[in-house]
Amino acid sequence: MSYPIETLEKARRLGAATLHEAYGRRGALPSGLKPVEPAMLVCGPAFTVHCPPLSNLQIHHALYHARPGDVLVVHVSGGVEAGYWGDILNEAALARGLGGLVIDGGVRDTSGLARMSFPVFSNGVCIRGTGKDYGAVAWLNEPVRMGEVVIRAGDLVMGDRDGVVVVAADEVEAVIKAAEAREADEARKIDLIRQGARTLDLYGFAEGAPSVIEAGVPFRGRV
Repeated sequence: MSYPIETLEKARRLGAATLHEAYGRRGALPSGLKPVEPAMLVCGPAFTVHCPPLSNLQIHHALYHARPGDVLVVHVSGGVEAGYWGDILNEAALARGLGGLVIDGGVRDTSGLARMSFPVFSNGVCIRGTGKDYGAVAWLNEPVRMGEVVIRAGDLVMGDRDGVVVVAADEVEAVIKAAEAREADEARKIDLIRQGARTLDLYGFAEGAPSVIEAGVPFRGRV
């Protein structure tokens, strides 16, 4: 699965939060997944990896099955207290032309990762090393689950400093159109606010709301 360059550029510009809202508030991965350097952006089709806890052998293999531009989405089966990714794998991913990494476990060597052009989003930083579990059951390019989201191979992954969203492959174009419309509407509202408009009026929150605050009386948005 691949996406036109124009589609990826639009997704990057719109950002994770806007895409999430335009997607019906779906697709948000757990909020603990953040870039090792705040300016990093990741955007591309998912190549999913389901590896056993405390083993990164499967990630090494995934590097050479994924295609240029693919984003490795790695589920570590709950073994979050390990550094599955570091400078060696980062260099290998750059050499392969991959699009980035999203992992619900730890990474390490972050001083170097933060200076490199390969975007890395992780659940945290951990110096604990991993093993190589040759006999474990693992899955490459099969669905994985992170939080409430099931990610399938080819789904669009977009991450920035706010978080990571995943959009189903067959809904990407519609979501981007909806996100562009939302962005235009927000720009209009911001312009009106700068002219003195109230958010209460722009969103219709004032209708039916109490006009004064009464001591000892609970506040409710509608009365």
